[in-house]
Amino acid sequence: MRRFHQLATPLVFLNMLFMTACSKTPSNDITTKIIHPDSLQNPFVGPLYWSPYEYNFETDGYIPEDEWEKNINWIDNNLKSLGYKMVCIDGWGDDFKYNADGYRTTHSSKWKHDYAWWSDNLKGRGMTLGIYNNPLWVIKLAADAGVKIKGTNIPLSSIMKEDEQATWFKWVQVDKPGAEEYVKGYIQYYADMGVRYLRVDFLSWFEDGKDRNMGTVGPVRPAAYYEKALRWMREACDKNGIFLSLVMPHLYNDAQVEQKYGHMIRVNDDVGDGKWWRWSDNERGIKRVGWSQYANGMDGLTYWSNISGRGKMILDADFLRINTFSNDHEKKSVISACFISGGAVTIGDRYNSIGKNLWLYQNRELLALREDGFVGKPLTNDPKDPKSQIWKGQLTNGDWVIALFNRESNYQTRGLNFTDLSGSHWRVRDLWKHEDLGTMSSYLENIPPHGVTVLRLTK
Repeated sequence: MRRFHQLATPLVFLNMLFMTACSKTPSNDITTKIIHPDSLQNPFVGPLYWSPYEYNFETDGYIPEDEWEKNINWIDNNLKSLGYKMVCIDGWGDDFKYNADGYRTTHSSKWKHDYAWWSDNLKGRGMTLGIYNNPLWVIKLAADAGVKIKGTNIPLSSIMKEDEQATWFKWVQVDKPGAEEYVKGYIQYYADMGVRYLRVDFLSWFEDGKDRNMGTVGPVRPAAYYEKALRWMREACDKNGIFLSLVMPHLYNDAQVEQKYGHMIRVNDDVGDGKWWRWSDNERGIKRVGWSQYANGMDGLTYWSNISGRGKMILDADFLRINTFSNDHEKKSVISACFISGGAVTIGDRYNSIGKNLWLYQNRELLALREDGFVGKPLTNDPKDPKSQIWKGQLTNGDWVIALFNRESNYQTRGLNFTDLSGSHWRVRDLWKHEDLGTMSSYLENIPPHGVTVLRLTK
C-alpha cells in the first residue's frame, strides 16, 4: 500500500509514500481461525482486524502512541468479543530504532514503547499485534554501524548493495551469503514477541522494479530471486504459525508464485480517501498488467475469486473506511463483499470517525460465516459481466449463502433459481434484515443503487 514512511539514512531523512501481514498456530487470541489443518494448504481464514491507516492517510504521518491506544481501547470494548482481536500497525513511521541484529523495534522513534511492549499489552487484553514490515528491507543506519547478521559473523552491509538504483529502500541481495539468515531471523524476531500476522509490502518493487505510477523504481531481478525471497518468508512463517500477507504483488501468470507462498494477497489499489468510487467505479472492468491488475476492490475480489476458496488463497481488498460512504446501502455492500468472498475485513475507521456505523461491523449473522470458514464465488469472475454481481457459496452444514449486489447507479433486478442448489425448496433468511422470508424455490429482487441483499438458505 502506498504509505508515507520515514527511513533513516546518514545524509537525509526521507518522508516517503508507502503503497501498501505472519503466526504460531492460530488460537482464540488471534483474528484468524485454523480449519482442518491436516487437509488444507492454507490453514487460515480471512482476518478480522483494525489498522491505523485512516489516521496515517489523513495526517500524512505516523500515529502517535496515545491515539494508537485510544483506538485499541475502542476495539477492545466494542469489537474484540465478536472476533476482531488483532490490531496491525501500518506505515508512515520511522526506522531510527533497531536492535543489535538490525531489526526494527518500534513504529516511531517518538513512541515511548516498542513493539514487544505493545504485543504484551495486547496479549493481556486477549488480543494480538500484527506487524507491517518487509524483511527484505535493510536499515542503512544499522548496516553503517557495523551490525552483524544474527547467528553469523557476516556484516549486514554485505547483503545490501550501496549503489543499487532503487527508490526509497535498501533491498536484501538474496544471492549473498547471510541473506537467508537475515530474512528468516527478522520474522523469528517478531514471532518471538508474539506477533502472528506479517503484512509484507512493496513486493512488486523488489520483483522487477516497476511501478505503474512512478515508472522504474529498482532493478529487474532474476525471477528466481523473487520466488526465493517469498519461499524464505513462508518457511519462517510456517515454522511459527504466522499468517503471511503479500501486499503490492504484480500477480504475474495468475499469481503463480504468490499462490505457492502467500496466505493472502492484495487485489486492488489503496483505499486512499475511501468512498464508492474507490470501491467499485475506479477503472471498472479494466484489467491491467502488474500491480495492481485491478484498480477497485470489487473488481479485484471478483476476478481473483478464481484462486480463492476454503484452504486456498485469501483475498485482501484493503482497509475499509465505512464512514466515507454515502449511505447504508453502500456500506452494507462493501462489508458484505468482504465476508462473502472470505476476504479480510480490516477496519480503517477510528473511535472518533466511526460515527453511527459501528453496527455494520457487528452483524453476527455475517460473522458466523467467517467462523465457518465460508468462501463464496461469483457466477463468473469477469467483472464486466452482470452475473459477477451474484455470489453464492455453501456452509459446512449444507446451508447456502447468496449475495445479490448492485454496482450500478440505478435499481437493478437480481435473482437466482434454487434448483441448482441440490434441492428446489429452501427456507430463506435475510442476513441484514435478520428476518425469515419463508420457503422459496427462487428469489428475485429489485436491488437499490449500490445495494446488496444477503440470503441464507436452509433446508
